[in-house]
Amino acid sequence: MARRGQPQNARGRRGGGAPAPDRRRGGARKREDVMSVLSDAVREVQTALGRGRVTPATRTKFQATALLLRNERARIRAAEISDSRRAERLKRLDDLATSLAKNAVRDAGLLALLGEDAVVSDDARALERDMLRRAGVESAPVEEAPPPEDAPAAPAKPGVVPQSVVSRQMSNPFLAPDFSAARPSAARPSRLSGWELLGPLLRSFERAGTGASTSMTLPGPSSRRAPGRQELMPHQAQLVAAAAEGHRTFLLADEPGLGKTAQALLAAETAKAFPLLVVVPNVVKTNWLREAGLWTPRRKATAIHGNGDSIDGFADIVVVNYEVLDRHVGWLGEFGFRGMVVDEAHFIKNKGSQRSQHVLGLSERIRSFTANPLLMALTGTPLINDIEDFLAIWEFLGWIDDKKPLAELMDTLTATGLTPADAGFSAAARQCVVDLGIVRRRKVDVAADIPPRRIADLPVELDGPTGRSIRAAERDLAQRMVRRYSDALAARGSGPVEGIDHDLVRRVATWEQKDAAGSPNGDNVFSMMRRIGRAKAALAADYAAQLARSAGKVVFFAKHIDVMDEAEETFTKQGVRFSSIRGDQTSTARQRNIDAFVEDPDVSVAVCSLTAAGVGINLQVASNIVLAELPWTAAEQTQAIDRSHRIGQSEPVTAWRILAAQTIDARIAGLIDDKAGLAAQALDGSDEEVGSSADAQHGALVALLTEALS
Repeated sequence: MARRGQPQNARGRRGGGAPAPDRRRGGARKREDVMSVLSDAVREVQTALGRGRVTPATRTKFQATALLLRNERARIRAAEISDSRRAERLKRLDDLATSLAKNAVRDAGLLALLGEDAVVSDDARALERDMLRRAGVESAPVEEAPPPEDAPAAPAKPGVVPQSVVSRQMSNPFLAPDFSAARPSAARPSRLSGWELLGPLLRSFERAGTGASTSMTLPGPSSRRAPGRQELMPHQAQLVAAAAEGHRTFLLADEPGLGKTAQALLAAETAKAFPLLVVVPNVVKTNWLREAGLWTPRRKATAIHGNGDSIDGFADIVVVNYEVLDRHVGWLGEFGFRGMVVDEAHFIKNKGSQRSQHVLGLSERIRSFTANPLLMALTGTPLINDIEDFLAIWEFLGWIDDKKPLAELMDTLTATGLTPADAGFSAAARQCVVDLGIVRRRKVDVAADIPPRRIADLPVELDGPTGRSIRAAERDLAQRMVRRYSDALAARGSGPVEGIDHDLVRRVATWEQKDAAGSPNGDNVFSMMRRIGRAKAALAADYAAQLARSAGKVVFFAKHIDVMDEAEETFTKQGVRFSSIRGDQTSTARQRNIDAFVEDPDVSVAVCSLTAAGVGINLQVASNIVLAELPWTAAEQTQAIDRSHRIGQSEPVTAWRILAAQTIDARIAGLIDDKAGLAAQALDGSDEEVGSSADAQHGALVALLTEALS
């Protein structure tokens, strides 16, 4: 079987040489929860220390265990679970930590490893990731350690200044940033100064109807030839022409696959916005360097890895991933950038998170010392959860601050002559925001040469003990919610209720959802979807193998490690070569596997993590996609499909969803289909009302309880 991080070796797949070893030896390895893995690790450390000699391996295991204990404790404290459940789990963790600390007393070196300022070795971090994998948790990529999406900003790690940057600063005084020409951002006094405006601005997008403008007015393309002798599509050339005419802030929300990276690089070239800072997810860092070489070949591009020891301080384009931004934010703020691009800008939607605060702080810093900097937010899905996801992006672009519109937007709003109390304010205000730089194009409108796509559902029957167990667990879940519903009705003491109290149904579903999020154990919506995924894995992989033999390359998406493992084992048994794209790979390994799938005709399947490969990679050599597990939102599903349905695709794209019939799996598929994406509603002029995004988890629980009550 192919090793994770490397494309499968062709040797042994055509009869020559020995077959690759099965790393699970007898089937899919059992996945334990984090608490069980921690208990085993503490016992192993105790046994090793009982032998009387502290080896380097023991020190590594001790530090990895302590690190995982600390992180798990922080996760439990922040989880939305009942106080009794939190107290019970924290007690178990404290008991394990106490046992570990008592053993550390035997060796002063081990005690030092428990300090908050202790240096964590690479081996310890690697072992911690392995422990998480054994617990069935998808660990972050090697260079990443992202905080939870809703985590508050944490103190930044000690800043570093790469030697190459120091050399740049000392080599030529004329490279020093010019702080003298910053544009004013404070709003001037206006007749709207006393009005609360951010709420009405958001509502103007919620209520946008058919015919509302979806994009700022763009000039006709002046040229479609890029510096690298590449041909631009007309919609790409239009945005570059807008930058050439002096426009400098863009929310580029084109649908995935329409070449946003190329547009951003050429807009920077046209605007002479160098040096340019590009902040990206780790998974697309290497791809940005490649694209820069293709579209702006005269501009040197460099990427920041780790502490930045390998970067070129004299480069025109500096690419950094969100997860290492904290240690470089100091010198980046003083570098003198004349432009900044944020890729997958929906990553900054939570303004309280550390990565969002770093991005917003750098944007403010650049605007404070650069006259008319180029600021671009790129995302095909600007709205994931709520219309308020817009706020962080608008703040990054300098259109608003935390409380109000800034000067340029306030001036245009004032020029309408309207206030939020006037009937026409909503439409006029929305247009004011759009004209500041929202650019949204759909494939169907601007890329007619991209073939169509469709989603096809393939129901599968889960037979035998596994299927019966899953259906029984679903019934138990429904009955548990029925009891909660009945208890809540009884607690009201208001007498019998005719029919179903749908408001209470939604609240019971919310309670169940919160309990499930706080506990990895027991039968809940998360554990059932994971069990269903495992039960479908071999069936989905078998179908993907058939597609690969009959129709060419296939992209196989799954959410969980064990589902990917099971699929890869199936491919190995059937002699199908595959490439694995996961979250625990380095950028180099990930790109090597992408290249193997794209360039090697014998590599038939790309086995992809929805988390690690759902954004920012190009897999248009495949026109068939197998979704072995469903994502939770329509936006995630679209992102995955658009890895293949993009510029360069020559065949119609089909996404095959493998659904477990007569289970909650099919309900979630229906809920995803019933809800249009927020971007389509708020930006594409839909008549549908925009609220929260399609919450498939909550919707499935509501449907399950409603059916049980009926």
